[in-house]
Amino acid sequence: MVIATELITQVRKNVSMRRTLRESARARIRVIVKRILNKYGYPPDLQESAVKQVLMQAELICGEIYS
Repeated sequence: MVIATELITQVRKNVSMRRTLRESARARIRVIVKRILNKYGYPPDLQESAVKQVLMQAELICGEIYS
């Protein structure tokens, strides 16, 4: 629960004003997510799928905020 809360807070701070995230924003979010996952000891072999999931959700958040 703590990881999810921190992830959503950071993703919301870093979504762009466009409907879809630009590649630079996606890269920044990837770094943020990996740092948070490492901070809480998330298994390295599961991180890539978690990052992809967070990016998909960030796209949805971005669409909701700016639609």
